[in-house]
Amino acid sequence: MTTDLHGPLSGYAERLHATIGDRHHVASPLGAWLLLALSAATTESDRASGPNATAGRDAATEALVAALGGDLAGAAEAARVLLDAPHPLVASATALWLRAGRGVDEPAGWRAALPATTEVGPLPDQAGLDAWAREHTDGLIETFPLKVRPDVVFALASALATRISWAEPFDVIDARALGTGSAWAGGLRQALRSPGHGHRGAIVTTEGAGDVIVHAARAQAVDGAGLVVLSVAAEAHVPPVDVLATAYRLSAGAADGAQPAGRRSLFDLPLGETPLWTLREERVRTRARDGREERHQAVLPCWSARSEHDLTAETLGFEAATMTLARALDQPVQDFEARQVAMARYGRYGFEAAAVTGMFGTVSLPPEGVARTAELRFGHPYAVVAVATDSRADGTTGPWHGVPVFSAWVSEPEELPDAER
Repeated sequence: MTTDLHGPLSGYAERLHATIGDRHHVASPLGAWLLLALSAATTESDRASGPNATAGRDAATEALVAALGGDLAGAAEAARVLLDAPHPLVASATALWLRAGRGVDEPAGWRAALPATTEVGPLPDQAGLDAWAREHTDGLIETFPLKVRPDVVFALASALATRISWAEPFDVIDARALGTGSAWAGGLRQALRSPGHGHRGAIVTTEGAGDVIVHAARAQAVDGAGLVVLSVAAEAHVPPVDVLATAYRLSAGAADGAQPAGRRSLFDLPLGETPLWTLREERVRTRARDGREERHQAVLPCWSARSEHDLTAETLGFEAATMTLARALDQPVQDFEARQVAMARYGRYGFEAAAVTGMFGTVSLPPEGVARTAELRFGHPYAVVAVATDSRADGTTGPWHGVPVFSAWVSEPEELPDAER
């Protein structure tokens, strides 16, 4: 079963990244969206009656539907399908905790409406919340983003984590390859360069950001499931929110390896240098049918980010989610807090070191032709979106296929670690 979440998540991501701004950061719109969807599940089970309850439910429901980008029942079911069918490379967990002695009856309709994997129980102390965050992110996040106080009556939480190795690791190149116009080129010694195979690149004409360069690196798959990390750069004057929105749109076909709409042929572009790429032509031997081969290489910096985000903006839907959840639990909630903490690290081998194996094969020389190679230079701030793949042996796809999991705005590159040289 495929879960079509790309549209709703793209819309939510655009609002979330807009509230964060153009600072260097990483976030998980999916992690925030899942909490709203769990609140939607409890709303669907809520059968409160009376004019006051109905009025409150109508107002909160309208706001929650707007935040989720779809109807509550559909969002609740999508969250249930994702969480109850875990992805091999994306650890996921959710929890709903209640203050002891608050008089919540069990079993209740809202409990049955939640995914089977959602933990429900008494509200832990701060040490317990921090331990839950560490356990469900493999230690990548050490502390829970909120501090528990006596006035907290319930808590809703989600955790997502991934550690991957690239199917084909990057090569290492002098950072000056980022381009003469890149401020990063002079501040770094080395950068990453895509290998001759296993990575994808393109130059794409888009409506929102003009011509952009795109690079896709794929993780080593586990049982047909994987992760594709897409990097998208536009010219420096394009606002970050537009580049991120474009990256989400381009990520729609990334899980299937589809060529993006608007992809430009290198033979339709002039040779030479632009702010985003350098295009050269050379005589090569090629099996291209018309004797014209297109190649793309990408040069990117290493980067990492650790961020905390306030999720209380009205457009993000957490006020409405709190109201609906409080009503389902019959709790007298008057206020709310919502935050997210996120981290990411992008390096030569992926998120962890991995072994590299080389093999040479020899073939007979094909006929001579011409090849054009575009070197795509990610030498100024750009967007990143990580999309899950979930292919099955019978040719079908699972619920995580095509779901964007993490996204980032990269404006603070890092030097290649000594261990990765």
